[in-house]
Amino acid sequence: MRRAGSAQERGLGCCSVSDAPIGIFDSGVGGLTVARSVRDQLPNESILYVGDTAHSPYGPRPLAEVRRFALDVLDDLVAQDVKMLVIACNTASAAMLRDARERYDVPVIEVIQPAVRTAVSTTRNNKVGVIGTAGTIASRAYDDAFAAAPHLELFSQACPEFVEHVEAGDTTSRELVALAEGYLRPLVDQGIDTLVLGCTHYPLLKGAISYVVGEGVRLVSSDTETANDVYRTLVRTGIERTSPARPTYRYEATGGSAQEFIRLAEHFLGPEVSSVELVETGVIPIPPTLRRNP
Repeated sequence: MRRAGSAQERGLGCCSVSDAPIGIFDSGVGGLTVARSVRDQLPNESILYVGDTAHSPYGPRPLAEVRRFALDVLDDLVAQDVKMLVIACNTASAAMLRDARERYDVPVIEVIQPAVRTAVSTTRNNKVGVIGTAGTIASRAYDDAFAAAPHLELFSQACPEFVEHVEAGDTTSRELVALAEGYLRPLVDQGIDTLVLGCTHYPLLKGAISYVVGEGVRLVSSDTETANDVYRTLVRTGIERTSPARPTYRYEATGGSAQEFIRLAEHFLGPEVSSVELVETGVIPIPPTLRRNP
């Protein structure tokens, strides 16, 4: 992965571990929902986000290939002195979580276990649904995670076309609702009362998903639950940021289109995009008009 300079050259050098940024990684822009939740819960924390848009989407790729791409990005984040890694991608979590925790000395947070714990404690009838990309569902990572709760019945459904609608900015069309009906109706017919949104794009489809499954089904969103885990880990390990200085937010991508990343960042982050500082990764020069004022 090409860099545009060292951490110190890029202004990321920190005087202490607690002042270091949280590193958040996704295959593309879906992890921005996690970054947004982390910012909401921990407004004093600095964030360095990397989207591997050059290789996105991860969902259809072989897990061995996903593992290689993901570890390359995480190596890069660790080299920039982040104090924590957040794997904000279900497919990447399924492919290389164990490798990451053995490879790095910083805490590693992922998106699967936090959502599973909440689903187990939430369900009333012990029937839980999981939706995700084809890669995540095929990996059976959620099946393995729910194995610790054998009293539950788990019903999984791949929803590969959801990502395309989100990235096109479509969260309300009739076509989307019809697609959701086709994906979700079999889960509803099984009598689920809890549904895990097993892709970080899916929180932006909560309206359509809730409309189809009905008010009696609780939605468990990986972005919120992962941010809860980040909060708990920072406090438990004593590395929460206490500096009175303003935190910094950097959003990077590995792909070749700055405008596409910016367009999607605006969609995922909403009005906050006006305060986002995007930096050059060696591939994408970002217009200065979108940089965050010091």
